[in-house]
Amino acid sequence: MGMSEFYGPADEQQSVETIHRALELGVTFLDTADMYGQGHNEQLVGRAIADRRDQLVLATKFANRRDGDRRWVDNRPVRARGLHASLRRLGVDHIDLFYMHRRDRDVPIEDSVGAMGELVEQGKVRHLGLSEVGADTLRAAHEVHPITALQSEWSLWTRGLEEDIIPTARELGIAIVPYSPMGRGFLTGAYSNREHLSEDDFRRSNPRFSDENLRENQAIVERVEEDVAAVDVRLTGEQLHELDHLGEGAGSRYPEATMAGLET
Repeated sequence: MGMSEFYGPADEQQSVETIHRALELGVTFLDTADMYGQGHNEQLVGRAIADRRDQLVLATKFANRRDGDRRWVDNRPVRARGLHASLRRLGVDHIDLFYMHRRDRDVPIEDSVGAMGELVEQGKVRHLGLSEVGADTLRAAHEVHPITALQSEWSLWTRGLEEDIIPTARELGIAIVPYSPMGRGFLTGAYSNREHLSEDDFRRSNPRFSDENLRENQAIVERVEEDVAAVDVRLTGEQLHELDHLGEGAGSRYPEATMAGLET
C-alpha cells in the first residue's frame, strides 16, 4: 500500500527492487488492493512480478472505493465480479486470494461471498478472504463458501479481535493475516511525534497519531523496547502477562467515518 500512497513519497523503481529482493529472500506472499493508489499499486505489483508469477501467492481486494475525499464501501456482487480489472492491472489470469476489503452492512454477506465464489468456479480466484469483519459475519460467509483468510489489524495496541473473532476463525480453520502488526510503524519507536510524518502521510489524520495520544501511547513503545530488545530474548510468564495487559492504544484506529466500515 505504502508503495503507492498514504505514507508519504515513494520511489517506484525502489519499490520494484524491494519486491524483487523480498522474493529472493523467500517472501512468497504479496498483498495489494484495487484501492491502493486507485489501481496504481496493482499495476506496480504486476510489473514487479511479470517474469516471476510462479514464485508467489498473490492477493488483492475489492469493496473500498474513493472519489476525491469521499470514501465508501461497495461490496455488492457486481463489484466482486469486477475482478477482471484487477487481473488486467496485475497482468495475470488468476489470483490466489481474493479479499472483500470492507463490508457494507446493507449488503447481505451471503450475496457478496456468493459472487466471489463464482470467481473460484471460473478459475479466476483460488481462495476467498474477508477483512475487518466480526465473528457472526465470518460464520455466515463461511457457510456460503469456505473462507481461507481473515485480514484484520492486530498488534500490541489493537487487541479487540482476540475475544470473539480469533477463536471463531480458529474454530473454522480460517487463517489470520494481521495488518499493521507494528502499529503503522509506531511500535518501532520511530514516530514519537507528528513532525516525523510527511505532510501527505495519512497518519496525520489518524486519532492515535494525535499529539496527545502519541504521548500516551509512548508507554507501549517503551515497554516493547525493554522486553523484546533482541530476537533471542525469552519472555517470562510475568513479562507476557504485563504485555497482555497494556491495553489498546489511546485513540480510535481510524477517523470516525472510516471506523463505520469496521466490524472489529
